[in-house]
Amino acid sequence: MPDRRKVLFVTNLAYQARGRRYCDEDIFLTSGLRDAFDIALCHPLDAAALMDGFDGVVVRNSGPVLHYQKEYDAFREQATTRGTLVYNPLSGRGDMAGKQYLLDLTAAGHPVIPTIDRPEDLHLLPEVGQYAVKPKTGADSIGLTFVPRGQLGELAYGDILVQPRIDFRYEVSFYFVDDVFQYALNAPDPERRWVLEPYEPTDADLAFARRFIDWNTIDHGIQRVDACRTQDGELLLVELEDLNPYLSLDLVPEQTRDSFVESMKSSLHRFLDTLPRPFATTAAG
Repeated sequence: MPDRRKVLFVTNLAYQARGRRYCDEDIFLTSGLRDAFDIALCHPLDAAALMDGFDGVVVRNSGPVLHYQKEYDAFREQATTRGTLVYNPLSGRGDMAGKQYLLDLTAAGHPVIPTIDRPEDLHLLPEVGQYAVKPKTGADSIGLTFVPRGQLGELAYGDILVQPRIDFRYEVSFYFVDDVFQYALNAPDPERRWVLEPYEPTDADLAFARRFIDWNTIDHGIQRVDACRTQDGELLLVELEDLNPYLSLDLVPEQTRDSFVESMKSSLHRFLDTLPRPFATTAAG
């Protein structure tokens, strides 16, 4: 019997998220992964100190890193220096790297909510009643405010993003493991973001989501593409979550949930088996 891979599963079981129970999701995930891997759970603040004893680190529902930014940056630096295998890989270009991608995608003409971070670019935003102002390092709507157009020139630019407040029909999220679509959920009521139900995407919907998965170039990992459906029927990207996307697994059918776990197992095996074990290399040296 081949050696089982040892996985450090990073999660904040005590984090209180509006409309979501992080702890339930990660208890379910680890119970499903346990027959394929030796798994230990740890708080994100403990990951850097513990990761050397494992083949890889899985970052899941660890909460917004802005609550422990210094420690998270140290974890990333140490993992990169040591060659630690982190899932999702730390090369992500979406939320893992901040909100710069919204500016990059806007500039490149992708279907994304128009986003700027300089007063001289205000003319690039459409005329609407209100504008969303959010920190570049924001998460979970922390620091989000809405202002009228007349106040946009008074903002302290530098660490903020400005977007038009879109009048949308609903939000929809597409969930992927590696580059394989798993399921979709939508929030029919724009005022209740986390009251979700299963959604059957069209071919056009999936093509929309896949363009951002392809853009991100993550070969292994879990990603969530969040979009809004405008009144004109167009999908616009809201967020590309590639750090620790909540999966809402409790809202999908049992067969879909089990299939997701199997996909994650296979992805993790491919990720860990095609790259050298960092601690084994150290021991051999």
